[in-house]
Amino acid sequence: MAEAREALRAVIARHGLAARKSLGQHFLLDPNLLARLVRAAGPLAGVNVIEVGPGPGGLTRALLDGDAASVTAIEIDRRAIAATSELLAAHPARLRVIEGDALDMDLAALVPAPRAIVANLPYNAGTPMLVNWLHRAAEFRSMTLMFQREVAERIVAMPGSPHYGRLAVLAALTVDRAIVMIVPASAFSPPPKVESAVVGLVPHARQLPGDLLDRVGRVTAAAFGQRRKMLRGSLRGLGGTALLERVGIDPVLRAETLAPEDYVRLAEAL
Repeated sequence: MAEAREALRAVIARHGLAARKSLGQHFLLDPNLLARLVRAAGPLAGVNVIEVGPGPGGLTRALLDGDAASVTAIEIDRRAIAATSELLAAHPARLRVIEGDALDMDLAALVPAPRAIVANLPYNAGTPMLVNWLHRAAEFRSMTLMFQREVAERIVAMPGSPHYGRLAVLAALTVDRAIVMIVPASAFSPPPKVESAVVGLVPHARQLPGDLLDRVGRVTAAAFGQRRKMLRGSLRGLGGTALLERVGIDPVLRAETLAPEDYVRLAEAL
């Protein structure tokens, strides 16, 4: 295992792949943790896996060591593309490396079903990527994603908790979710200032219509945008007290007290 870690350090040195803060890069080099991350994704036999931000290719190697039908690595950093592309010679039929920003890509158009995402996401882009994918959750068999621990806690938060907000509502309405692994800062190079966590996401069999989910987004943006206010105030622009009373919600409640299903009812009543 020490040899595997040193091999990744050699890749970083060979390609001048010093982590860039502007790209939110923190590389995970521990092969034991990388193998655990792949196991956390569940059985991958026959599944086409998408990895975003492979960096020096540590997770890519762990995925290729497993049963995935294929691995498609998407990377915006050309230095990392060169590093991950070293693996193409050994895995020409199972690995594809694509240069670009995953935020701008239609992942379902790139990779045939069944497909899953397994990724150590860049810190500065993880949340907007997740929001995009949750709006298209039915396209994926599963998503196994690493975030800063605080972001992970926001994804799995329940009503009434300090971390509960728009992201938790959207996630609850589209996927089953759970934190499946905590990763200490010391496991990364360079080490971030905070712990990280891996979240396992499995889409619900039935998804809300896209236009309704968009309206849920409008309601939660207003409600949590002024979360210290009572709902009659934060939702004034969407109908305020009249809207709340129409669906049987007390106007003096605050955003964090409502269940995700309550936001669906408000969205339906818009």
